[in-house]
Amino acid sequence: MKNILIIFALLSIALISTNIAYSQEMGLATFQETAQVIIDNSISQKVTASITLQSTSIQEIRIPSELEQKVRDNSRIKSVILTNQDQCVLGVVDESCIMINIERNPEDKGIIAIQDSTKEISELYINEINQAFDTNARFHSTYIHTGNELNNILETSGVISGNRMISAVYTMPQEDTSSMYEKISATLIPKIIRESGGFYNIAKDLSYEENSVMTFSLIPLDTKSLLQLKLSIDYPNEAKTISKISPLEFFKIENIKRSDYFSDGFYPLNSIIQIVVLSPESTFVSNVKGEIIPTQIIDDEKIPLEITEKGWIFDPEEGQKIQGKFIFGQETSINQNELKFTLGDEQLELDESTYVVVIISIIAIIAALFYLKGYKRK
Repeated sequence: MKNILIIFALLSIALISTNIAYSQEMGLATFQETAQVIIDNSISQKVTASITLQSTSIQEIRIPSELEQKVRDNSRIKSVILTNQDQCVLGVVDESCIMINIERNPEDKGIIAIQDSTKEISELYINEINQAFDTNARFHSTYIHTGNELNNILETSGVISGNRMISAVYTMPQEDTSSMYEKISATLIPKIIRESGGFYNIAKDLSYEENSVMTFSLIPLDTKSLLQLKLSIDYPNEAKTISKISPLEFFKIENIKRSDYFSDGFYPLNSIIQIVVLSPESTFVSNVKGEIIPTQIIDDEKIPLEITEKGWIFDPEEGQKIQGKFIFGQETSINQNELKFTLGDEQLELDESTYVVVIISIIAIIAALFYLKGYKRK
């Protein structure tokens, strides 16, 4: 949800840009695609790459309107999660899960009352949820959260777990990520989006990787719901050795292309590449190979002055947490070299084209020196 609010803030600033021609044409679609890389060198020592497709429109992520409204009508339901994450909660092994996350009723006294109240609510929804997902999940247990561990494991937005949250957990046979992603995306994502490529294709290809996980979340808001389909993959023990950042390597691609779903207008804020670095020691961004977009500070947020150009916005760009967002501007495709940067004093390696330019330059300098030397002799 925070990403959406940030995007609206960026849009508001962009609309008052001095570039009147573009600000009049710019739009913000309800559908958004995000490619994120989290390099955690502080706690887990792992890298997590994920693709998230999200919308607040049930036409773009097709949840039955009756179910979506019914979930929002119950203020105690904070989210509905479908995932094949291993051990979605303690006690669940080798099974996929549907979790209906419900806020605890203060009037419920004792564990039995809390569990009974949670199950009673969840039973009103599970049949319709199974029908929407084409699943057959059965009740497993209720899980009382004592912290935000589920938020961290599933890396989902919104209120998923916390001290007042109880999960009614329904399980079904474990399903591999590729088949689950194929089935759920075919059920929920309209054909026009699936055939428009972009980040959807990246997620589909990543779903065949061994460590990939699929998570779908429905998070009720005041007048609509935030719907997210996420495909993530972990790279254990890789964070400690990384100082040269090349985000697309973790998606196993050399170029990243926006969805053609946005081809009928100018939607610069609906396709975002995001990098988060967590470090035990203070570090800083250096040697950025692509462009850095000029920004201004509004409410402690860096807001781009120009969104028609591609480039990075780093906020913060130094410290124990580094966060960067790359926007495409008017471009539809970005190659991996444009996204590279380093941390600290590390130097980026030159790519082949750079070597060619350097060699040509050296030859030109040598030729010029010989020419001048010969000219002086005359």
